[in-house]
Amino acid sequence: MTDDRERWNEKYSSDDEFELPEHPIPELERRIDTLPEGRALDVATGTGRNAVYLAGRGYDVEAVDVSDEALERGRRRAAEAGVDVEWIRTDLTDSEYDIEANAYDLITVSFFAALELVPELKDALAPGGVLVYEHHLRSSERVEIGPSRDRHRYRSNDLLRACLDLTILTYEERRREVNDGTAAVATVVARNSSGGAQSYPDVPDER
Repeated sequence: MTDDRERWNEKYSSDDEFELPEHPIPELERRIDTLPEGRALDVATGTGRNAVYLAGRGYDVEAVDVSDEALERGRRRAAEAGVDVEWIRTDLTDSEYDIEANAYDLITVSFFAALELVPELKDALAPGGVLVYEHHLRSSERVEIGPSRDRHRYRSNDLLRACLDLTILTYEERRREVNDGTAAVATVVARNSSGGAQSYPDVPDER
């Protein structure tokens, strides 16, 4: 855990070499008016782009990351936006922090390769709660943004398969712009519900 903490602190301290998106997950922003309100968890929050956005939308937000530097940037961003977020420094992959079960109406994960955590995240969803998760994909086409090694990228349908016991509201694999470069990204929006007849709210084509 210490090695990861130091590595990410170094990344976040090097402004010229490591840059995160400024805006929240596009599908989160597009669907926000259809998502359940209440308590939210932002996993691997980085500098808090999802957490601050959700706090501004009235959510009670907890934001988790291993990096002290990232969380400090997040605190400054939240202060500038005039919102409150509970910032938690921990390493979720090291079993140091137990995610509360059946507790969150919304969980967001952005560019964090940890499929092994998906079962715990699903357990953390309240009934009707929604998981919004995006991550980099392996691609046969040239991409400019994302991990340099395929081991840190998901294969096609990895993320979808991990969520099939939830109700899949949307799943997409595509190339899109991230930080002025091209990335291959998988995005899933999945609800903690089951059954043959469910509600499917309308969402705008674009935001």
